[in-house]
Amino acid sequence: MLADTHAPRRWRRCPAGLAAYLDSADLILHAGDACTADMLDELAGYAPVRAVLGNNDGPDVAAWGAPQTSEFELAGLAVAMVHDSGPAAGRLARLRRRFPAARLVIFGHSHIPLDQAGEDLRIFNPGSPTDRRRQPAGTFGVLRIDDGILVQARILTVGS
Repeated sequence: MLADTHAPRRWRRCPAGLAAYLDSADLILHAGDACTADMLDELAGYAPVRAVLGNNDGPDVAAWGAPQTSEFELAGLAVAMVHDSGPAAGRLARLRRRFPAARLVIFGHSHIPLDQAGEDLRIFNPGSPTDRRRQPAGTFGVLRIDDGILVQARILTVGS
């Protein structure tokens, strides 16, 4: 899963360390700020893509099919995706109220990777593979879901 790739300014082509993971993906989730529909088309060359709009995404990304938010099921797990989850303070409770059916909420915007679990909700920000800002390395996320259970959620660095 990806967020905040900011093509073409930050993403000129898929980083090699990320491409290896995309080659084996069943689905690619992009939590906004792809910035171009061409970048989403590039990802679709690896696996099907589901994306939401970010604050830097234009009409071409909306026309590509990215909504403001998305709620869906992955292997029986209720998932929601949004770009901007708001301030860090109260985030878990706020996302629980916004997406009451979800057991996993994926978001982006901050470029800061986060994997946080509450009583009945896990929230996950994969960070950015190309615009690391204050992070030591670019990051992305990998999920494994079996029979409605999130078996594994990992934040990986580009190149790992």
